[in-house]
Order: sequence, then structure tokens, then C-alpha cells
Amino acid sequence: MDPTLSKEKPHFEVLEAVSSSSDVDDFSDVDKKKVLRKVDIGILPLFSLLYLLSFIDRTNIGNAKVEGIAQDLNLVGNQFNMVLLIFGVTYTLFEIPSNMILRRVNPRIFLPATMVLWSIVMTLMGTVRNYAQLMVTRALLGVFEASLFPGMSFMLSMYYSKSEVLIRQTLFFSAASMAGAFSGLLAAGISQMDGLGGYEGWRWIFILEGLATFVVAFFAFFVFPMHPEKCSFLTPREREYVLHKVKYSSNTDGQKMGKKLDNDESQMVRADMGEDDSNSRHYVWAVFKDWQSWCMLMIYYGVCAPVAGMSIFTPIIISGFGHSNTKTQLMAVPVFIVGTIFGILQSFACSRVGLRSPFLIFNFICMAIGYTICIAFDVRTHTSAVYAALFVISLGAYPAFPVVVIWFSNNLSGAYKRAVGMAFQISFGQLATVYASNFYREKDFPQFTLGHSLELGFILVGLLFVIICLSGYSYCNAKRRKDLAAGKYDSFTDEDFRRMGDKSPHFVYRL
Repeated sequence: MDPTLSKEKPHFEVLEAVSSSSDVDDFSDVDKKKVLRKVDIGILPLFSLLYLLSFIDRTNIGNAKVEGIAQDLNLVGNQFNMVLLIFGVTYTLFEIPSNMILRRVNPRIFLPATMVLWSIVMTLMGTVRNYAQLMVTRALLGVFEASLFPGMSFMLSMYYSKSEVLIRQTLFFSAASMAGAFSGLLAAGISQMDGLGGYEGWRWIFILEGLATFVVAFFAFFVFPMHPEKCSFLTPREREYVLHKVKYSSNTDGQKMGKKLDNDESQMVRADMGEDDSNSRHYVWAVFKDWQSWCMLMIYYGVCAPVAGMSIFTPIIISGFGHSNTKTQLMAVPVFIVGTIFGILQSFACSRVGLRSPFLIFNFICMAIGYTICIAFDVRTHTSAVYAALFVISLGAYPAFPVVVIWFSNNLSGAYKRAVGMAFQISFGQLATVYASNFYREKDFPQFTLGHSLELGFILVGLLFVIICLSGYSYCNAKRRKDLAAGKYDSFTDEDFRRMGDKSPHFVYRL
């Protein structure tokens, strides 16, 4: 390199592992571990409970299918699949608007209010008498549930740094896999009420689970967290620290790969840069123009399709083994528990090494192996092999879900862009749920070769885009190092870099 160029190159603070502080305030008077504990206690149990109820309410239709809803409502042809599809359509349409609203309004009012509305719809679903009424209630359920998952995911990104958020997102999302276990246990118990009050067992599943959500939603109005700057369980000084921590968090935080950042990469990181936290509308369009948005969407498809298939159709697949309804519901429980436990363990490992892509590749391979077994073996003669395959799929599907969401979130800069980007990924990714709802047709029962094959196709496409994303991020990081060394951005101001968000040469993509 030209020595004169080397002398002219601006100085950058070297960052090795942990989050940086600004030169103005290092918050040495704040007990940072205590603040983290307070945020964990104030957010994670509540978020996990709310998402558990959300996932139970959207997937208990699979348990109702086992208990005879299709026969009682005279559903024919693909009508049951259309009932599943309509939820995904309305859920997709309302997620992005919901997250844009959440950025501007009080979450303590907005999110619990949507919960109250869907709990009422869920309860009324237990009174439907025909296909049309079931379609209307499922459509409304999608509308009102649309705000919760992207909203709470964005709330987590407002309270936790990039190195802290994955474990918390996984603990929160583990409620989804546990919902499969709880849903099976609840369905096995509630279905014993069949005939009580003249209602079939599946009606009581909807009614009681809807009422449970209503009770929790009512109390959520009093305990749901506000935005960090108004958080009631933190002191004013602690709020300042949380806002500072998130604003100055970078993708080099928490890297523990057995080596420090090389000199070129450390020069990319500006400890005093911070994130643009304005509500500029240019960030909305920036999401749609960003190559990584579309790649991450394809990865999300590869995860969301099997998660949707597992969540709804696992009891239906197991019913093909020929057991009683109660035993079928109970056999589904350990499948989801395994996914929950492994997901939590994986999140700790993932956070420790600071990487996302190697774990996603492993998850996709597990899912591919599981569905290949389901295709290769006859469910009627090799029930043990198919049942074991469901566990293998669970090892991949549920642990992958929070990783792909947080990987994208980590690589977005600009608070408003991150809010829109997460909603973009999650909402359009729900189209995979729409597709998956039609993979498993009644006429293919119990083998479901077509459904398993389509799931496998989505998984392989998702795996391909993990590799594409990894390559793209590596290329961008290398190019930014080169451009900085060449002095390409010497005339740029800090404000220019801040407004560039994740396109800034000082932004390091997490791999």
C-alpha cells in the first residue's frame, strides 16, 4: 500500500469483543448486569406466555381436525385446507402495517388490544356451524394475530444489543414449539368434554383456549412494557443506558471465535457512530431495494413452511399410525419438546461463537433428512421410522426459526428500517404458511408424499439461499475493508455514514 495513503487514512477505534461506549458517557455508574436481569424479568416471561397462547390459538385447528371438525361441519374436498390458507393471507397482509404503527404508538395498549380481539374470535370459533363461518373467524384471527410476533420481535431489538438478542428471541420463540406440546396435552384433556352442553370436544378446545387468552390479554394491559424511553421498571438512568446500548451495538459484539478481529476489520468499526433512530420513510423503500431482504425472505420460506407443516399437521400425520385420538394427541407432545430444548441449547452456542449461518446450515440438513425419511418409508408399515423422522425435523425447524429472524435483524441498521425489515420478512414469509396449508391434502392421507416432497423442496431452496447470503455478506465485508483502506469515503461525515445505515462501510455484516 502507498505509505502516503496509509498516513492519510483516518484513525478508527479498535473493537475486539464487547459493545462499545461513546466517548461522552461510559455509564460506569450503571450496574449493567442488573439492568439486563431487570429487562429479562420484565419482558421474557410475559412475551413467552403471550406467544405461547398465540401459537396455540392459530394451530389448534390441527387438533380439532383429529377430533372431527371436518366431519361435523361437513367440510369436503379442499375446504379444510382453505380454512388454513385464509389465516395466512390475512396474517401476511396486516403484519407490515402493524409494525409501522407499533413504532409510533403505545405498545402497552396496541398489542394487548389485538390479543383481546383475537381471543374473542377464537372463542366464537367454537360456535361456528358451517364452512363459511369457520372461514370468517379464521380470517379475522389472522388479522388480529398479525401484530404480535413481529411486534414483540421488534420490541426485543429495542431492549437488547445484537449479541444479546438471539438467546432472548429463542427463549421467546420456544413458546411456539412448546405450544405444540401444550396443544396436544390440552386437546387430549379438553376433548374428554365431548358432548358437554351439547358441544363437541373440538368446540370446547376453541372456547376454553380462547377464554384463557382473553384473561391473559386483560392483565397484559397493565404489565406489557412500553418503549425503552418510557419503561416503567427501569430508572431514568437505566433507560438512557438501554437506549445507548442498542444504538451503539454492532455485529462485532460478542464475537468469541478464538481470535480477535484482524486489523482491517477492526478499522471498519466506529465505536462512536451509533444508529439512526429517526422514522425516515426512505428506510421503508430501502428494505424493498435491499438484496439481503429477498435472500432472507427465501431462507425464511425454507424454515416457515416446515414449521407450519409441523405445527398443524404433526397430529394428523401421527393419526395415520392407527392409534386412538387421545394417544395421537399425546404422541405429538415429545416431538415439540425435543425441538424446544435443542433450540434453546443451540441459541447459547450460536451466541457464544457469534455466527448464524453454520447453525442454519445444520438445521436445514436435519429437516432435509427428516422429510426424506418420511418420503422413503410407508407410514403404515414403518411407523417407528416416520415417527423418528418427525423428531429429526423438529431438531431443525424450531431452532432455525429464531436464528433466521435475528440474523436478518442483526444485519439491518436504522431502527425504522429494522422495524419494517423484520415485518417484511415475517409477513411475506407467512406466505409459506399459506403454501404449506395446501401441501397436505385429505386424499393423500396417511402417506402425504406430495406434502413431504414440497416441504423438502422449500428446505433445499432455503439452504441454497443461506449459502448465497453467507457469500454475499463475506464479499461486502471484504469490499468495505478495501474501500476504506483506499480512502474512498474520506470526504464523508459521521452523519452521512449514520444515514447510510447497514450500507455504511463501517457496518460489518454478521455471518
